[in-house]
Amino acid sequence: MAQVYDRVALIGLGLIASSMFWAVKRAGLAGEVTGYARSQATRDSARRIGLCDRVCDSAAEAVKDADLVVLCVPVGAMGAVAAEIAPQLKPGATLSDVGSVKQAVIEAVAPHLPAGVHFIPAHPLAGTEHSGPESGFAELFDNRWCLLVPVPDTAAEPLARLRTFWEGLGANVDEMDPAHHDLVLAVTSHTPHLIAYTMVGVADDLRRVTDSEVIKYSAAGFRDFTRIAASDPTMWRDVFLTNKDATLEILGRFTEELFALQRAIRIGDGEKLFDYFTRTRAIRRSIIEAGQDTDAPDFGRIGPKK
Repeated sequence: MAQVYDRVALIGLGLIASSMFWAVKRAGLAGEVTGYARSQATRDSARRIGLCDRVCDSAAEAVKDADLVVLCVPVGAMGAVAAEIAPQLKPGATLSDVGSVKQAVIEAVAPHLPAGVHFIPAHPLAGTEHSGPESGFAELFDNRWCLLVPVPDTAAEPLARLRTFWEGLGANVDEMDPAHHDLVLAVTSHTPHLIAYTMVGVADDLRRVTDSEVIKYSAAGFRDFTRIAASDPTMWRDVFLTNKDATLEILGRFTEELFALQRAIRIGDGEKLFDYFTRTRAIRRSIIEAGQDTDAPDFGRIGPKK
């Protein structure tokens, strides 16, 4: 893969940024990658493991002369970071992000940008429950989707260039408008996370089931909930505060479905339950056929060593 940008700056050095760096190096997509994290401990960790060609001690220093700047901070912090770096962004540079909410990020970031800077929000649909600079790996984006969410009047060349960059990181790339993005993600990510947090919280509250039993007898369903619910709390707090309308709409629909299933269980309507589970099972098969998960035994997890 040919070099796409001379210099890329990553602001925030967690799972996504660190994976971007390793994927950039794997494909040779940038001449230099600079990085910045607010925490001194994070910057020290990044330097120790060789994350970024140059770790800077200020965001302003990191973005100086960068052709692409990517905000990899929680969505609630995007506006403040954009205001801080705006005076240092070079004319013609592209500013992007990796936030999982788009309308609120656009509203927070766009007012701070100087003329001549191309703002192209993005969202790679990839992640694990781990966070921090040491959690990244080059293969994170392989065959995953990255959604580009261009604002009105986005120039064609910077958009095409950013698409090429994400394809070089291993991702499939699509474009979407902000409102639709936020609704889609409320269905596929945000509400499932909230449900997972709730179920784990219910188990914690149910004192008749002891902690040791919850841990020892975790069947696959609850175990998957705990994996999802282990995700970064700051990030998810900000997601729900900034994608409020779409999440509440989907939660309302979820509640209606839950009441319908409750009633079917109460009155013994096995036919309704069977039909419902058959329909939802087909969605699982479609996800596997689309290459977005595996049908390996135990979801491809590595079991305990014998």
